[in-house]
Amino acid sequence: MSQRIVITGLGVLSPIGSGYKEFWQELIAGKVGTGAIQAFDTSAFDAHNGGEVKGFEPANYFQVLDPEVCGRTTQLGVAAARMAVEDAEVLQAGYMPERIGVCMGTTMGNQSIVEDENSKRALNGPEPGSVLISHFVETYITAAIAQELALEGPCHVVPTACAAGNYAIGWGADMIRDGLVDVAIVGGADAMSRTAFAIFHRLGTIAERVCQPFDRDRKGMLVGEGAGVIVLEDYEKAMKRGAKIYAELLGYGLACDAHHPTTPHPEGIGAQSAMRRALQEANQAPETVSYISAHGTGTRANDSSESLAVRKTFGERADHLPVSSIKSMLGHTMGAASAIEAVACALTIRYGVIPPTANYQVSDPACLQYVVPNQALERPVEVALSNSFAFGGNISTIVMKKV
Repeated sequence: MSQRIVITGLGVLSPIGSGYKEFWQELIAGKVGTGAIQAFDTSAFDAHNGGEVKGFEPANYFQVLDPEVCGRTTQLGVAAARMAVEDAEVLQAGYMPERIGVCMGTTMGNQSIVEDENSKRALNGPEPGSVLISHFVETYITAAIAQELALEGPCHVVPTACAAGNYAIGWGADMIRDGLVDVAIVGGADAMSRTAFAIFHRLGTIAERVCQPFDRDRKGMLVGEGAGVIVLEDYEKAMKRGAKIYAELLGYGLACDAHHPTTPHPEGIGAQSAMRRALQEANQAPETVSYISAHGTGTRANDSSESLAVRKTFGERADHLPVSSIKSMLGHTMGAASAIEAVACALTIRYGVIPPTANYQVSDPACLQYVVPNQALERPVEVALSNSFAFGGNISTIVMKKV
């Protein structure tokens, strides 16, 4: 990127904690936030665990709209966005409302509204209100954020499934670089979804107990929920106003190998392409990367193909380069996953601590070997690379650097 773009605000809600301070404290402590799902009845399945945001009170984050007429994904997105802009103090920085844009990624959107309607029809549950139903559309996520924060710039939703957060971050950077906005509020949000749980269960990819990325005995992923939002800002403008800067966003890379609707390419062709494109745009050689935030779902196919892609991209360094998957603690938060991981990368760069891969016990020769097992690693991180993969071969990688 010719224009320097920096991260000046963070917002996060996750199964291990909400607000970046609590999130970071529990993340580097290796806290596992997954457990028995409370959002819906899992008795029809033979797996019952997932990652849920606890103690979330939407009313604490809404000042304009009624949170009761918003789906849970919208609620999570609004809350994370408000956290991020308050952290960045960007709404008081003199920017015109039309020069602040919003872009959010999601997998399931406001699917909870459809599931509530299904419960009414099939299980004689309470009837969802008509206003709630009208707010089902995915674009209402960013519309609600814009209304709550009084923003008038471009609003976009990127529904590229589990890679959507990184896609949204890249799109936000492009809006700044193309002169459309001065500030971009970007990230991803997804609520716990009975539909997503059923799909992944039917695919046979859900673990019974915990998620163990890159472990020889890994059994699969766990469905989760959450939201992550970062504030992107032009470096010169951020410096001029004395903004707190977490990291610089150097670039991103996209790919779509279209190998299979649900299965990653066995040789990680798309992942290799996205990583190489991200490094090229960031003007970084593979040797400069000091940490990789892996997609690391804990499924046999994903972890082995991602490992192969990293090995082909980074060569002999791959198995000596610190890598971790925070999905081991959060579960897979769908469209929020890479956005939350972007928050984690920014904090990793700022504080020089690499979060662990929890639940790791036995190394798998087919997988990466330096996965920072179970305990955080204190080590300066100059450049971090973060991967996110999705169904259909949608892949997005971002690169950040210490300022």
